Amino acid sequence: MSGRIHIDLFTTLDGVSQAPGGPDEDSDGGFAFGGWQAPLMDETDGSQVGEGIQTMDALLLGRRTYDIFAGYWPQHLDGPDADIAHKFDAIPKYVASRGAPQLDWRDSHLLGSDLVSELAALRDRHHEIHVIGSIDFARTLVAHGLFDQLNLWVYPIVVGAGKRLFPADGPPASLELIAAERASQKGAVLLRYGWKGSVPVTDDMGSAERAN
Repeated sequence: MSGRIHIDLFTTLDGVSQAPGGPDEDSDGGFAFGGWQAPLMDETDGSQVGEGIQTMDALLLGRRTYDIFAGYWPQHLDGPDADIAHKFDAIPKYVASRGAPQLDWRDSHLLGSDLVSELAALRDRHHEIHVIGSIDFARTLVAHGLFDQLNLWVYPIVVGAGKRLFPADGPPASLELIAAERASQKGAVLLRYGWKGSVPVTDDMGSAERAN
């Protein structure tokens, strides 16, 4: 059976996924709310995230997220998050980048320019491949249907301007709800979606068409 590609993202109620982890994570565009997720996490969504991490056997990341992870997790092999750090350290890391970055983290690999072929090879090699964060890269995967499941943690906060998985200028896409999991005590909801295709619309005669 071919391996599955998951996209794991945290988002505000108004769709912003920029810099959930910390104030210095990504300040592009003058984003002032870095670290917005931490006050809203509790045991429920923490357990959901941890369960997903333990099932993965490969990480697939954009360049910016890879740099953040590579600068953080190898330094935390001892401590409260050691189980996550050891998991990330043990599995292969694949990086999508238009440049030629130096990838010093153990078992890190740069993807080639033919993304479709590269992802097909990863599916043959691994069972559970997870994209974490990596908004720009995740946009590409969603736009072309190059994923199996989008795991979207939605938090009850509105921050206004910021990077979104679904920008105002598209492209259009249709997703299918797989599951809606319980809310945390602080109001986060986990929504799991699969790729469906183009956006269905109705013409003047009432028949369904699809907008590309």
